[in-house]
Amino acid sequence: MANRWTEQDIPAQKGRLAVVTGANSGLGFEAARALAAHGASVVLAVRDVDKGKHAAGRIADAVPGADTSVQQLDLTSLESVRNAAEQLRSAYSTIDLLINNAGVMYTPRQTTSDGFELQFGTNHLGHFALTGLLLDRMLAVPGSRVVTVSSVGHRIRARIDFDDLQGERSYNRVAAYGQSKLANLMFTYELQRRLSGTADTIAVAAHPGAANTDLMRNMPAALRALVPFVAPIVTQSPAMGALSIVRAATDPNVRGGQYYGPGGFLETRGYPKIVESSPQSHDTTIQQRLWTVSEQLTGVTFPV
Repeated sequence: MANRWTEQDIPAQKGRLAVVTGANSGLGFEAARALAAHGASVVLAVRDVDKGKHAAGRIADAVPGADTSVQQLDLTSLESVRNAAEQLRSAYSTIDLLINNAGVMYTPRQTTSDGFELQFGTNHLGHFALTGLLLDRMLAVPGSRVVTVSSVGHRIRARIDFDDLQGERSYNRVAAYGQSKLANLMFTYELQRRLSGTADTIAVAAHPGAANTDLMRNMPAALRALVPFVAPIVTQSPAMGALSIVRAATDPNVRGGQYYGPGGFLETRGYPKIVESSPQSHDTTIQQRLWTVSEQLTGVTFPV
């Protein structure tokens, strides 16, 4: 079927360098494996280097001759983000793909080492800073892409609460996750507008549907109790969930500012296609305000 985009549809990636955050497990691992299987050199950017090396070994077992390396990156620390970016910039003169995949979901209120609410700080601000620090390595590369992973959660109790961005006055973990995933989309759309007409680089978003990954562990108890009953209907494997990300990263027909997700039941599962994000995600005033605030919070400005 024409609409069944699979790993077999990934074009040759030989000569391309991909940096994948959170690549030691789940969606990031599957995306890294698929890219390596098609010839890309893949940097597994992970918080735990030992887990990253173990993941690289698993990729090598599945893909003999895979070209992988491991880069320490802790998105909950701007110092770590800066160090990782500096090391990547020293090692590579160009980067073809940056896949902003790592994330946390539904965590109790905690803060990053910089004092940001954990979900917003990790899922949005850490990736915002990393992208800004690496972007000049991508701008001159034809076909380079920044792919940021959002979620259907960007529709659930989600808004950018500028009056309480860090959830200090009131915290709800579902709403905080929704805010962070909405921020991922707004970042993508605003970055694409800034890249438009000035660079060979595009910004794209993707979501994995209801992929059965470690992220599920912090789900509220009431939802967790339902998982055994609904999982067979709505969830899919990490490999299937990663297809949307890999399509956004490699399909020659992808255009900047598009959003890819599963084409099946309520976008929870299925083969990847272009999907729509919520109306509020397209609010350019909020996108631009979020961008300005993100620059102020991270101290990172972009070369576009």
